[in-house]
Amino acid sequence: MLYELEGDILLSHARVIAHGVAPNDPFHSGLALQLREKFPSMYKDFRHWGQTSHPRSGEIWAWSGAGPAGPVQIVALLTQEGGYEHGAKPGRASLSNVSHALKALRKWIDREQPAAIALPRLATGVGGLDWKDVLPVVKSLLGDLTMPVYVYSTYRAGVAAKEPAARA
Repeated sequence: MLYELEGDILLSHARVIAHGVAPNDPFHSGLALQLREKFPSMYKDFRHWGQTSHPRSGEIWAWSGAGPAGPVQIVALLTQEGGYEHGAKPGRASLSNVSHALKALRKWIDREQPAAIALPRLATGVGGLDWKDVLPVVKSLLGDLTMPVYVYSTYRAGVAAKEPAARA
């Protein structure tokens, strides 16, 4: 069940937050920066993973850690192209990368069975895509899940969205 919400994704009751990044993303802006500041060990682990496994766009990376309200999982969806040269900036996102990453996320969800998952407007910030093009991909790949998928389509800093209850 997919729910479009307004609010601050970091205040979500979902224990899983998925977000779009590049394979070598520095997490310098937007939600990635907020997650880096809130979970510094997550970013350190992401950098190590990126340097040792040379991931490609369309893949995912999952991290588990402790949050203020208990266990949390962050899933990085590699929706953008990576700039692999030293000092290169992450590239733009593509609908193909979004689709591949969401398919990988769906397999992860089927395996891990989280109670709920939250995600922002994927690939529309630094990624440069238009939400009207991305949302149908999200709906087609995650819309039939029986667990809640909270899509934070409008960011409201410090505002907790009214999320429908997740299964226990």
